[in-house]
Amino acid sequence: MVDYKKTKAAQSTVARDLELLGDKTGNIYESIAIVSKRANQVGAELKDELNQKLQEFASVTDNLEEVFENREQIEISKYYERLPKPSLIAYQEFLDDEVYYRNPAKENKEA
Repeated sequence: MVDYKKTKAAQSTVARDLELLGDKTGNIYESIAIVSKRANQVGAELKDELNQKLQEFASVTDNLEEVFENREQIEISKYYERLPKPSLIAYQEFLDDEVYYRNPAKENKEA
């Protein structure tokens, strides 16, 4: 798994230069599609990682007092809420050339 804790992605949404985004592939819409697919992958990975960590604290008996007293689960959840959004992580990865992508339609035209 990728370590998203060390990402250089912005914590909040900022204005983006679409020219910079489009320069990578030559097509803004293709770049957005790549970032979108990567954001879905990042979101799924973060969700799986969070669920695995929360399962460690899952109890067999669920009574109301235990739900409110489980500080470990609350701290883990808060930590993941503070991480940058998957779309911001994917955008930064795309700009840093850390995302592998290819377009089979373009490859077939060139061949």
